[in-house]
Amino acid sequence: MPLPPRKGKPLELRVQRQILWVGSAAVPLRNVSWVEVFRLKPAWGKAGVYFLLLVILAFLISARLDSTDGGGSAPGVLILFTLAIVCAVLFWSRKPVLVVELNSGSRVVLTLPTMDELRAIAGQIVYAIDHPEYEFSAVLEQYNTTNNFGSVVNMNGGRGNTGIKL
Repeated sequence: MPLPPRKGKPLELRVQRQILWVGSAAVPLRNVSWVEVFRLKPAWGKAGVYFLLLVILAFLISARLDSTDGGGSAPGVLILFTLAIVCAVLFWSRKPVLVVELNSGSRVVLTLPTMDELRAIAGQIVYAIDHPEYEFSAVLEQYNTTNNFGSVVNMNGGRGNTGIKL
């Protein structure tokens, strides 16, 4: 039985007759060259951009407050707010991911809330490679850094891969 759908956009991952189905994309299991589960590194670039934008905003607001009522502790509060936002971005960007790489160099990146669930699914994929009769199904969440309204799978690399155009 597939896992119940989670928050976000669900994606069915299944192995059936030596074919790995990721949503509606089909990949022969013999083309899978690498399966790994790990936590993504924090998005330092994204956090840095947020930090710079929020610091500029804080200085603009504090300059306006200084000109109207003498300022006070507003700049300190705004800087603390900025640091809290940046820390939240860094904390939430460390997602556990399952990466399935194909012989062509393309990758499928998927996520679930826990590493244990992803390790179990990775183990099932590897087991299915060696045992042609094995079949399973699971429901995963979206991980897509570039298009939050489109596909629920992020595929990188490969020859002639232009991505999924909606």
